[in-house]
Amino acid sequence: MKHSIALLLSLLFLLSSPFFGQIDVSIFNIFDPTKMDYQIFWDLRFPRVVLAFLVGGILSLSGLVFQTIFRNPMGTPFTLGVASGATLFTAIGILLGFSTFIASFAFAGSLLTIVLLFALGKRFGGNQTSSLLLVGIALSFFYSASLMILFFISNLEESYEIVRFTMGSLDIVGFTNIWLILIASLALLLVVLRYKKEFHLLLTSYEFAILKGVNVKKINYILLFTVSVAVGICVSIAGPIGFVGLIVPHIIKIIYQKTAHQLILPIFFYGGIFLVICDFIARNLGSSSDIPIGVVTSFLGAPFFIYLIIKRKKG
Repeated sequence: MKHSIALLLSLLFLLSSPFFGQIDVSIFNIFDPTKMDYQIFWDLRFPRVVLAFLVGGILSLSGLVFQTIFRNPMGTPFTLGVASGATLFTAIGILLGFSTFIASFAFAGSLLTIVLLFALGKRFGGNQTSSLLLVGIALSFFYSASLMILFFISNLEESYEIVRFTMGSLDIVGFTNIWLILIASLALLLVVLRYKKEFHLLLTSYEFAILKGVNVKKINYILLFTVSVAVGICVSIAGPIGFVGLIVPHIIKIIYQKTAHQLILPIFFYGGIFLVICDFIARNLGSSSDIPIGVVTSFLGAPFFIYLIIKRKKG
């Protein structure tokens, strides 16, 4: 019953969220093209809420996959350095004077990181997932060092633009980029649901999954590749939005008290709702400009996550 109420309230909030911001929008004017409310709702607010929902869903489900494959409850969608690669290439694009094409540069950085990860990971023997993790950490340090060099040689305006990208942003006009995110989210959902049975066996142990006839290496590579591409698309459009992929899977598992393979759709849905809530807060604090979404997710997510951990320990 309580889950049904939570679902209903979430849907109501999702539908009402586009109407509120620095300028409130009337529901009676959003279907009249001559009204300003029409442009605000359909060109700015509604695409932004859809983007927030899809990005939140992708990051949350990606976090679940990473935590399962790497056997690490602190795993996030950015563990393998995809976000770091996107940020570095964004900085390169800004310094080269291609600020209007930073999404393309960010995706190129993400894609290059994915290619390097799997190309280098295959050269290591033993545990392939551990090799990928180590390569990802090494690439993240390399990207961070390279980014510091770019900060050093950039001017004040370029540095500010790079920093703004690292904070994340859901500013969007129209539905141009929505379709790419939508395809990425559907592909991620379909792949994870397709291997739902194998995912359940991986939750038990790799040895148990192998005994059940699961090709663990193949499944891990398919899931990690799909997740990395989806996350790369998210980062290229919205920037690296932290904490969503870490907190939401844990919150949903604590609330529902079910195993992770049964929570694929709830984690995606409530991950989207979580980011929509964060975006709603960022748009309605009364400041002259929106607070970066990455700042809001950290401020809202960290204390709540600590509270849930303490509550679970007491229970």
